[in-house]
Parts: sequence; C-alpha cells; structure tokens
Amino acid sequence: MENEILMDDKNVLVMKLLHYFIIDKNYNPIILQGVENEIWLENLEEDYKVVRIVSSYIHNDEQFNFDMFKTKRIVKKIKKKTLSFNINTLSIFLDLGDNVSQDIHAIPNVECVKINTESDFKKSEVIKKEFPDLTKKLKYSEEGIDLFAKITSDINEHNKKDAKKINAVFKNKFPMITYWLIAVNVILYVIPILFGQYNDLINNYSVWGPAIREGQYYRLLTGIFLHGGILHLLFNCYALYVIGAQVENFLGRIKFIIIYLVSGITGALFSVIFGGNFASIGASGAIFGLLGALVYFGYHYRVYLGTVIKSQIIPLIVLNLLLGFCVSGIDNFAHVGGLIGGTLMSIALGVKDKSSWFERINGWIITIIFLVFTIYMAFFYTI
Repeated sequence: MENEILMDDKNVLVMKLLHYFIIDKNYNPIILQGVENEIWLENLEEDYKVVRIVSSYIHNDEQFNFDMFKTKRIVKKIKKKTLSFNINTLSIFLDLGDNVSQDIHAIPNVECVKINTESDFKKSEVIKKEFPDLTKKLKYSEEGIDLFAKITSDINEHNKKDAKKINAVFKNKFPMITYWLIAVNVILYVIPILFGQYNDLINNYSVWGPAIREGQYYRLLTGIFLHGGILHLLFNCYALYVIGAQVENFLGRIKFIIIYLVSGITGALFSVIFGGNFASIGASGAIFGLLGALVYFGYHYRVYLGTVIKSQIIPLIVLNLLLGFCVSGIDNFAHVGGLIGGTLMSIALGVKDKSSWFERINGWIITIIFLVFTIYMAFFYTI
C-alpha cells in the first residue's frame, strides 16, 4: 500500500519538483505547523522567494479563497521573520478542480500555476520565464522505487552539504583580532598613564579637525585607539569583546579588521566635519561600524538571525544613537559615520556564499563615492 502511494503520479511529480527546487535552485523547506498536503520552499535570493507545491484537491472557489487567505497569512509571518518588505510567492497547484472559477493570476505577489501533468509546465509563462530548465530537469531515467531512492539520496546529500556550510559559518572560532584590538586599546591607556604621558598622547594623537586639516592625517587612525577615562575604556572594550568577536567569527579576520579600521576612520572624518574645534577619541565609531556589518550579515542569514537582528541589534543601534544625541560629551557624529562606513564596507567585501559579484561591485562604488565625499567635506568644506 505504501509503494502504491509513493508511485502515484501526483506524488512522483511532487518528488521531482522537490528535487529540482532543492538541488538545482537551492531552495530550503520551511517547517510549518498544521499545514498538510503542501510543501513550502524558501530561497530569499530568487525572484520568487517562496514556492508552494500544493497537492491537496481544491474543489471550488470557497476552498481556493481560503487557500489564498492562509497563504497570505503565512507569507506575512515569513516577511516579519526574514525582515523582507516583499515576498513574491509561486503556488504550484497539482490538483485544482475545474469548479474553481476565480482568476488565479489576479492576486498581488502570489502567482498561481495550475498543473495536471508535467507537460503543463511548458504552457506556463511564469515557469518558462523564471525556471526555463524545469521541464528538462523533470526527466529521469529511473522509475518507481529507484526514482524515489535517487531523489531521496540527492536531497539528503544536499542537506548535509548545506548543514556543513552553516556550521562552518556559525561555529565558534578564536577571535584573535578582537583580542589584539582590545589589548592595543588597554596598552595605549595604561602605559602612558603609568609614565605620566597620557595628556600629551591625547593632545598629539586625538581626532582634532584643525590639526588634521594642517596635515596630521594620522590622527584619523590614532584617535580611535585612545580613551578619555577608565569607564570609557571598559565600556568600549566590553562592546568590542561582544560585538567584535561575533563579526570576526561570521566574516573572518581580514574582512573584520578592514571593516573596523574603515569604520573608525569614517567616524573620525564625521567628527572633523561636524565636531567643530572639539577633539574626539574612542573606538565607538569603529564599534558602530561593526554593528552595521552585523546587520548586513544578519540580512543575508535572516532565516537564522532575523529575530535577533530585529529584536536586539537594530534596537541597540537606535537606542545608542538616541542616547548619543541626548547626552552631552558623546561624539555621536563619529557613531553615525562609523555605522555608515562599516555597513558600506561590509557590502563591498560581501558575505561568503551569499553576496553576488553585482552586489559587491555596487558596494565598492558606493563606498568609494562615500569616502571621497566625506574626505572632501572634512578637508575642503566647513559646516
């Protein structure tokens, strides 16, 4: 009896579609509670981010309208989870009755395709445009149990490879660069104090617009390693320990240090532009850049981190920016500059196995334009 169910034409087509979308198009199954006789697949990099394979029999308009209502409700939840403004959904109906008189193409952001046999895919304009190789990929030399075994084996192997990639990304690694940066910050605070040279260090190496415009460009970098007091140092070192370790773990050491330094420098440039004649010190601009990098990384891995990014990281950024504008003595311009610089640099460097070349090239273009404009404003224009 089990074999009869598995070898049913509709079930065979479902298996073939699963093989195509998972193996060839890198879609991942979505686990939904209480949903029967339909499979939801997700790939946020595709034009159709969600594909539904519906094998249940839909007899009339009332059932179809309820299906659309349920689909919209589930898609709305997926949008919230993945921080997506719009999710185009493709519903493939394998058993849509002739009594359904509704126009199945008239639903915004939900494209419906009625399929009775494999040959029907050739008639669908959506399939021909978005998945032109689907019909060819549905052809197999295997039949029956052999076909089921092949598809199951391929999907299991694909899932294992995906699991290894995800584990490699999220596996805890030793954050060596983060610890080095913390050590540098601590050394540049403790040693000068012990030798009574800290005030001279601040005067000669802080971010100070007039001196930088006169040619002391090194201040744009040195100022981000200096701190105004023990609490300032401890707060920034703790933030760097928590946030930096995560960014270094997710993006790798080289990208991490590039983002950190670029964020610190763009934060310093914003201090020069908007800070007037006041000196600025501290790693917070660079740390805000790391927060921007974390948001960008979380966007690409929003299936796994969407809730964390939305409920923790973004509120943390907003709260600290508001606090910076409300409390005197905080160089919030450095925070804003670092946040923008870190986010743009993250786009330019990209996320491994996620960012496209087109996205990275655009990231480099925007980052260079931003840096050139910021440098021009810092050195040739006074607010």
